Parts: sequence; structure tokens; C-alpha cells
Amino acid sequence: MISSTLNGLRVQALLAKPVAPNATQSAKHWTGKATRAKTSVTSSLEVNRPMSSNVFAPSATRPIRFFHRGEIISVEGVHPTRSVLDWLREDAHETGTKEGCNEGDCGACTVVLGELDERGALQLHSINSCIQFLPTLDGKALFTVEDLELMRGTPTKPADEVQPAFHPVQQAMVDCHGAQCGFCTPGILMSLWSAYEQHQEAGTRPSRQELADDLAGNLCRCTGYRPILDAGQEMFDLPTVRLDRSSVIKALQTLQKDPPLVYAGTFDLPDGSQREDHFYAPRTAEQLATLRASKPQARLLAGSTDIGIWVNKLFRDVGDLIYTGDVKELQTIEERGSELYIGAAASLESAWRALVQRAPALEDVWFRFASPPIRHAGTMGGNVANGSPIGDSAPILEALDASVELRAGNTVRRLPLTEFYLDYMKNALQEGEFVQAIVVPLTAFKRSVHGYKVSKRFDSDISATCAGMAIDFDANDHVHSVRLAFGGLAAIVKRAEHAEAAIAGRPWTEETMRNAQHALAQDFKPMTDMRATAGYRLQVAQNLLERLWLETRKTKPLARAETNVFDVMPHAIA
Repeated sequence: MISSTLNGLRVQALLAKPVAPNATQSAKHWTGKATRAKTSVTSSLEVNRPMSSNVFAPSATRPIRFFHRGEIISVEGVHPTRSVLDWLREDAHETGTKEGCNEGDCGACTVVLGELDERGALQLHSINSCIQFLPTLDGKALFTVEDLELMRGTPTKPADEVQPAFHPVQQAMVDCHGAQCGFCTPGILMSLWSAYEQHQEAGTRPSRQELADDLAGNLCRCTGYRPILDAGQEMFDLPTVRLDRSSVIKALQTLQKDPPLVYAGTFDLPDGSQREDHFYAPRTAEQLATLRASKPQARLLAGSTDIGIWVNKLFRDVGDLIYTGDVKELQTIEERGSELYIGAAASLESAWRALVQRAPALEDVWFRFASPPIRHAGTMGGNVANGSPIGDSAPILEALDASVELRAGNTVRRLPLTEFYLDYMKNALQEGEFVQAIVVPLTAFKRSVHGYKVSKRFDSDISATCAGMAIDFDANDHVHSVRLAFGGLAAIVKRAEHAEAAIAGRPWTEETMRNAQHALAQDFKPMTDMRATAGYRLQVAQNLLERLWLETRKTKPLARAETNVFDVMPHAIA
């Protein structure tokens, strides 16, 4: 069936054939194992529902419905925090998707989601299934490594040719010896398949570096990335096999007719009793504001890249959830007058792309912010609202004079981001209020804007220090204005006021820069932890200030390639 050089484990990982249900189960109904309740799964293409999708009735619960393996299926009987990964492996008995770290870091659990954009076209993006809650799939399409076996039967070539044994993504991995133990191979395959479909649809072919960027969220402990990247390039040389997008689009159009999701599931309490928890998925900002006001104790859920870890690792009881991912208004990114408006539910990938299009020097921070699956699922609004002192969005946004737009009911107010953070993991949100958008004045992009991230690994690592810096000059080459914001140096992300004062209004000389370096010690008293010592963090911050000077000084400024060793990796901004 395959070359004998691949052992059984590797064959199983590459093919990832689905495990057949138990004899007592049918293809339309499975009973989940290791769950709090039964899981009912049914398939259908059309469902008659009297409720309009424009009406939101929190008391009217319904099943979770999504497109999977060629059908629309309905799932109920699981808790709202049941992960997509656990549902796949334990309930649907599709064990190709693997569990590695269970916190979104290793990529073994990578799957691909399909959604319709505003034009009705199908968009695919990879996510970590281990930290995504099952109700977030509602109205979407879910693709796993098992789907590659289904798709290999529909090659775009003459019908009299022999059916390929593998999808070209799989075949290339075999040909290039891209799998050794095979455990992480399914997740790698799905990241490659997402890139394959994207470029086939666009009629393009990725560079080796672009493939490396796409695989930044997939760890491989034993094979090494050279043969995997070889496979990523070779898969485009094999006979083309494409996803039948029309059938997926038709199914998603059907799902759009469903009312907004209100889902209920039971939660086992320590005393042996049960509680009913709810998952609400409003579709308009007005519905979200109403829900938030009426249920102030419910937790807002965006990309689940934090809350999913709370549940998996800390076993936190998160109670009722209000999901922002279906609110299209909160996914808006556009210029409104003199401002760049970034909806709070816009993905990190989309938000960073918008910033980099206007400030290209931020590209490095964009590509090093977590991994593609995290950036596809997570939101910039969530990253800002979470308020982690090592979050990489806030330093850049503070350097851009960003504000947050906060909403409670019909009341909307603006607050400078520098005033939003009060203390460690504490912010200025009032009861019933939520972050509706991030607003950046377009004038901020007229400055020379720079972003620097320092971490132990280049890709997919938490920052020891992250800096956002912006500077511009007057007609006399004196510093007209400067913004220096740092993460990782204090309990909150904040501006370096003393260092800024040492620079503003002065000639941009080495002496001015050295004075600002000394002033940083007045701005920050860093802590020592597992990622860095206090002394290291302060020295790095001072060094980054010198790097800013080297890149922006008036006499012989250094090009990026002269200050950034990673600039040899030519990322392409689409």
C-alpha cells in the first residue's frame, strides 16, 4: 500500500483513516465517551426553522450545527466548553487529529475552518482544535486530516487515470520523507493543505519562506523542517486535487439561515449536582450589547486562545459564555475619516495586516506574534482587553496613540489605551461594558513606526520584552514627537515617560539617545522570572532604543538588513 520504509505508525498518521463507530452506533448518531452527557450527532442539508436569523431569543436553545465530512451535522448534549479536539477524538471517533500540548503551542491538533466572507467566497484558515470550544464551529465548516482521504477521489485530471493513493499534500510528505514518528504529521498536513488550497485558488505558488511562515505553529521534534519544506514545495508539482468549494459554500449558505446560536449544556459541580451553562452567539453589536447588559456576569469569549487554556490547564469554571465571533460589525477593519477602525472581533491576522500595510516596519512583530493558527482564531480586541503585560499588541498600539472604544448598552465612550490599564490584569471596563473597537489615528502612521520583539525563540514564543516606538522630526531635525511603549517591563504595558521627555524637542543625536537610555531606569523596575532577569530586560530595552536611533538617525541611518539578522527571511505581504 505504501513503501515499506514507512512503519505502521507513519502510515496511519499520513492516511489518518477514521475509526469506525461501535457496532451499536450509526453514522448519524454517536454516544460520546468521557463526556458529561450524551452527544447526539445528526446529519441534514436543510432544516426548517420558523425563527428569522435577525431575531435573537436567548431562551430558544438549539443544537450546534456545522459542515463536516460532506454533511451538515447537529451536535447537542455536550458542555459548551467541550473542545473541538475532544469531540473529534472521543465523540466522532476521528482520531487522525492528535493532542500534544493541549494549549495551542505545538500544532499537532491543527484543523482548518471554512467560512464565507462578505462576498460569499469560501475562506480557509488553520486553528488549534485543542483550545477551540465546539459551539464556536456553529455555521462554519470543519476540515480534518481525514478529509484529505475523501478529497483524493476527485482529482482534476482525466477520469481514466488511476486514482491517487494520497492527496498531493500527503504524497509529497511521503516522497520527501517528511514524517518520522508521524505524531505531529496530521497537524502539519493540515497547515500545508490550507496553504495549498489558498495558493491553488489564487493561482500562485508560495516561496519556501512563506511555507515556513505557514508552518510556524507546527512543532516537529524529530524529522526536522528541511524535508517538510521540501514537501511543501513538491506538492504543487503533483496532479492537482482540489476541495469541492461549491458544495461547502451551499452548505454554509444553508447554515446562515439558522437563528443565532443559543446552546445549553450541563456542568458537573463538586457537590455532585449539575448546573446548566449557556453559550450565546449574537450576530449584531446591538444584540451583544443587550446580552452583555442583561448578563454582566457572563464571560465574553473571542478567539478562545486564553480561555481555552484556562479550561484545559487550570480547570476553571467559566460559566455562561457570550461569543463575539459571529458579530460581523466587530470584525470590521476600515478607515473612517481620519482613523483606522479595527473591530474588537477582527482576527489578529487581519488586524496586524492592516497595521503593517500602513507601517511596514511592524512586519517582524506581525509574523512573530504567536503562530498562524493562533492569529487566525485570536482577536486583537481580546489581546488588548486581556491586558497581559507581555501581550504584543498593546506596546505597538500605545506607540500609535490608539484608543479603545467601549460600549455598554447604547452608550459608547472612547478611552486612550494608555489609560485603559490600571494595574496587573486590571482595566477600566465597567460592569456590562465591553471593548467594541480599537481606533488608531491615521496621523500616527506619519511618524517612523517601529516594533521590536525579543524572545528566546524566533517563532511562536512569548516575549521577554516587546517595544513599540514612533518618532518624527521638525524642520530643524529636532525630535517633534516620540512614543516609547514597552511590554514585559512592568505590571502593565506602558509608555516610558521619562525617556520620551529626554528625547522630545532635542536633536536626535547619540547623546540624546544615551540620556534616554539612562531615563528608562526611572520608567521601569522590571521583574525577574523564568523568561528573563530584571537586568536583562532593562538592558534589552535600552539596546532597542539604540537600535531605533541607528535606524532613524539623520546621518547614515542603518537599513533593516543591517540591524535585524532575521531580515534575510523575505516575508511577502499579501
